[in-house]
Amino acid sequence: MPDANTTMAACDRLVELVVPPAEPVDAHGDWTAAETTIGSRLPGDYRRLVETYGWGEFCDFLYLRTPFGRSEYNGIEWQSARPTGSPERDRDRYPYPLHPAPGGLLVWGTTMDADRLCWLTSGPSDDWPVVVWSSEGWYEIHPMGAAAFIEGWAGGRVSSRLLVDREPDLVPWFNAFRPRIHRCLRLSEGATAHPERLRRLREALAPTTDRGSWRSASGETGQDHFATVDTDWLLTYDASRPHQIRIDFPPEDSEQVRQRLFAATQLMGCEVLQITTAAGRRLPTWDAVTDEDE
Repeated sequence: MPDANTTMAACDRLVELVVPPAEPVDAHGDWTAAETTIGSRLPGDYRRLVETYGWGEFCDFLYLRTPFGRSEYNGIEWQSARPTGSPERDRDRYPYPLHPAPGGLLVWGTTMDADRLCWLTSGPSDDWPVVVWSSEGWYEIHPMGAAAFIEGWAGGRVSSRLLVDREPDLVPWFNAFRPRIHRCLRLSEGATAHPERLRRLREALAPTTDRGSWRSASGETGQDHFATVDTDWLLTYDASRPHQIRIDFPPEDSEQVRQRLFAATQLMGCEVLQITTAAGRRLPTWDAVTDEDE
């Protein structure tokens, strides 16, 4: 089982591995009230995780929840409601009791694939191990705290037969869940080849960091994902059909994004043909407000 010193050291290693956000979201609140609602003291490493990273996602896959804020998609008490079926009668499907039953599973995170990351709440809270509860109903236990599990998964040292592995050639990252605007620039092809256009785009927005890429078998279509290091803009460059740049950014950065992105497309030798929302809705201007904007 984990111990307090080990789990807090895992927090230190995680901070060295994954840069925390400058302004974490839903990271602070009344811990006493939160623990009263849950009915238990929460692990010390989890409290530090929340205060350091807040509500958000590691590597676009592993989601950390917090007990604060008002979003219906955040929180750690929502899973108290009974699921379909009965853990008391169906031990093949539910090998563990569920919170708030004594020793039950308490969810502290989820994944992009709808897996649940839980504590097995037996014994002192700083000794609670992590249980991965997959969306298909499979379970596996990891004898470590939440911080050690995240740090090990992000660092490629903790493997799980139920979760996808992080891409080993990418530096791990964290995105805070915050309001963002989504825009797409549909582009003309231009005279240069795709690799050169991509190079010019990233150079114009530098410094940037990789977030993964893919290519079709023919090589004719594909995407390159990257993020700006100093401004928290998330970008996808589609190679073709349609040839476009997609970007998510904080609302307060809108004018800066417009200026730098339009300047980048000129350096790429491309013309902006259309501005759309993420859903493909055509916009008359860059600053047009839609009900799709968060």
